[in-house]
Amino acid sequence: MEQRIDLLCLPCAGASAAMYLRWRRLLPQWLRVVPVELPGRGARLAEGFVDNFDALVAQLCAEHAQSMQGRYVVFGHSMGALLAYGLVSRQMQLDAPLPQALLLSGSSAPSMRDPNRFVGKDNDAALIADLREQGGTPQEVFESAELLRLTLDALGADYRVCQSFRYASPCALPVPLHVFAGRQDRIDPASLQAWAAESSAACTLDWFDGGHFFLRQQEPSFLETLVGRLSQTTAGGPHAAAALA
Repeated sequence: MEQRIDLLCLPCAGASAAMYLRWRRLLPQWLRVVPVELPGRGARLAEGFVDNFDALVAQLCAEHAQSMQGRYVVFGHSMGALLAYGLVSRQMQLDAPLPQALLLSGSSAPSMRDPNRFVGKDNDAALIADLREQGGTPQEVFESAELLRLTLDALGADYRVCQSFRYASPCALPVPLHVFAGRQDRIDPASLQAWAAESSAACTLDWFDGGHFFLRQQEPSFLETLVGRLSQTTAGGPHAAAALA
């Protein structure tokens, strides 16, 4: 790999883009990690939350237009995967430059999302229970009233983003999709396999031991697989045929 590729990374619900900072020292130099911070957290803590899916996607596309001009790929985990799909779909609608690949982690395909997933998740107790069930939240967050408040506020806004998503008539993206999943996650395998219908190019599906945050539990093997998939895709080789691996 000689030419650098920007890797735009979208966080999961309730998190900030800081979850991807460590990747900068773990990934090869030809991949430039671009953490995408959402309003209301991290370096954008002073901004108000955007809790509508279409509005958030439009804002992020405008803010990161420069990074989405050259050679780039988009990665998202959980809610971040849904946002990543939204960004690429909007790029296609605007006839703007498309990524060389879309990477989707720990998320059902948009056509298979459970409409009842966020029912009743509008109070602190329910949000805390959801955080504990999903795993991945450090214990110190639960032990700090300030950190917990920040997390719950962000999580509530992000769940409203997910609730506001509406799946339109499928319009297959002309870019390869690479899907990653945890074997012990509660997401149904059919909901992951359904991502294949969202692309007119190739679609791969890689499984890892672990739950919803398998990408942390199996970080070395996950990143190795991610780099391998991108190496193949950007070289234009093994993904010539549209098939679910």
